[in-house]
Amino acid sequence: MAKTLRNEYYKCLTYKNLMNAHLQSRKGKGYRKEIILFNLKQEEYIMWLYRNLKEGTYKHGGYTVFYITEPKIRKIEKSKYIDRIVHRWYVNSFMEKYFIPQFINTSYACLKNKGMHKASLDLQRTMIKCKRKWNNYYILKMDVKKYFENINKNILYKILERKIKDPKVLWLTKEIIYSNEGETGLPIGNYTSQLFANVYLNELDQYMKHKLKCKYYFRYMDDGVILVKTKEEAREILGNIKKFLKETLKLELNSKTQIFKNKQGVNFCGYKINEYRLKIREKGKRKLKKKIKELKYKISIGEITSKEAKKYLAGHMGYIKIANTKNLEKKLFYT
Repeated sequence: MAKTLRNEYYKCLTYKNLMNAHLQSRKGKGYRKEIILFNLKQEEYIMWLYRNLKEGTYKHGGYTVFYITEPKIRKIEKSKYIDRIVHRWYVNSFMEKYFIPQFINTSYACLKNKGMHKASLDLQRTMIKCKRKWNNYYILKMDVKKYFENINKNILYKILERKIKDPKVLWLTKEIIYSNEGETGLPIGNYTSQLFANVYLNELDQYMKHKLKCKYYFRYMDDGVILVKTKEEAREILGNIKKFLKETLKLELNSKTQIFKNKQGVNFCGYKINEYRLKIREKGKRKLKKKIKELKYKISIGEITSKEAKKYLAGHMGYIKIANTKNLEKKLFYT
């Protein structure tokens, strides 16, 4: 586990590090107006930011609020571009070095060399192992109720404060955490929010592994899967999880949380998984079919080229690549 964070703020606060954070933040977004304008005077802006962070006069700007409807209705709070550079620098300098190393191996969201594909394949391999070991077993699938909007900022700050002993890093941490209104809720649009959310539920991960001794436990952000031999074990674990979340993190599980037999398979990271197959869920299929239909139409009227369509589909292709989708691919691409 990474050591306590001390005397790091001024070591990490350099013009070069802030410029790197800017270059990372603008990747793939250089066509946006706010970034084009920033690029015109990037050296001046970075120097201004450097002075503000050094002197402790930096203040997090406001948010632009909008809503997305896919995969469900969500409130997005988008921070100003200069604040997004600070978020990136903060994660690069402090979160990656001091917090990510303490995460358990089976936490997958927003981590390098992890992600949805690895989470799904690792879970399936463990399901095969449990099938050989126990033949029949039980799956506890848990889902935290409205996770991002229910994260308690004071509890999050106290968790971070245990490791951060540098006063300037704590000042900036507070500036970011309390940058939006309310005692609860992290802005989904912030680069820091997903890692803060991981740090928050890492408290549950440590409890699951070290107190409850759950050997087969997987988490992707607010979705968790536990594999156990009996229904009684699953019920006891579920009771303990509910108690821990309520008392320690002020969270609840939602109605999707349930216990079922392994033969039913489990929905996780967009896939329906059992020991023998990894399939795209019906919701994912519908979304993919709709996208391909749209792209085919745009190609037919000359709005885009086939090459451009492939770029749009790149993310979707990565999604179906690891699944058992031969029949689906034939229907989508060869009809």
